[in-house]
Amino acid sequence: MKKLDPGFDIVPHFDPLGFEYGKNCFGPKVEHRSLNSIRPSLRDPKCHGPEIVYAIAMDVGKNEHRELLQKRHLLYGAVIYAAGNLGDEPIRSQGHIHRRSTFAQGWSTPEIYEIWSGKAVIYMQETANDNPGRCYAVHAMAGEVVIVPPGWAHATISADPNEALSFGAWCDRDYGFEYDQVREHQGLAWYPILKSGKLDWQYNARYKRQKLIEKIPEKYADFGLIQNTPIYSQFENCPKTFDFVSRPDKVKGLWNLFLP
Repeated sequence: MKKLDPGFDIVPHFDPLGFEYGKNCFGPKVEHRSLNSIRPSLRDPKCHGPEIVYAIAMDVGKNEHRELLQKRHLLYGAVIYAAGNLGDEPIRSQGHIHRRSTFAQGWSTPEIYEIWSGKAVIYMQETANDNPGRCYAVHAMAGEVVIVPPGWAHATISADPNEALSFGAWCDRDYGFEYDQVREHQGLAWYPILKSGKLDWQYNARYKRQKLIEKIPEKYADFGLIQNTPIYSQFENCPKTFDFVSRPDKVKGLWNLFLP
């Protein structure tokens, strides 16, 4: 299993799900998401699966960066998924939209994902209205980065039921998740389905049907990201690179024709 060094001393544990922090790092007690808590966004809310679906540690990093992260209104989160499946769906997060942030001048904020281990699909759609707009399934391997733009509904999917998934993400410090519209549609516009261990897709008829585009991640050079370098290390080397996470209005021209 290919793994990425996150750029700071954090070690994922898969049994039980959680993280170990090095002596020069900080991090909270993990939050667990149970199967019961995510049932409203699943294709089959009565499905069977792991009791604990994933664990989240929001606000982790090096001790020396605590003040800088607060000043720049940034937060790094770490997530680890269980192996297995949720009925005929893969392990995945709930679909949600990032709420609007006062610090971001009223914008919904973006998120920068980096896969550490496993195989991921970052699914995203432009809205959670009846017409979801453009729909993308971005396939990412360990070391690859995916940006979710402001206001888009999205979920993170483990593409291999036999391999646990772990990843990190840059978020706005005033993060918050809105679930209502997604739950009203019982999920996002496309459901990931496992068929003979392979990922397939089924349209959610509660939305107006739109084409699903499957692709690999863009390089995001316009955002100043560097390939093959952990996004935490990139922050350490040049903190201002990630100012667009907490202030997406500063690069509003890049969102107009954004391609994930």
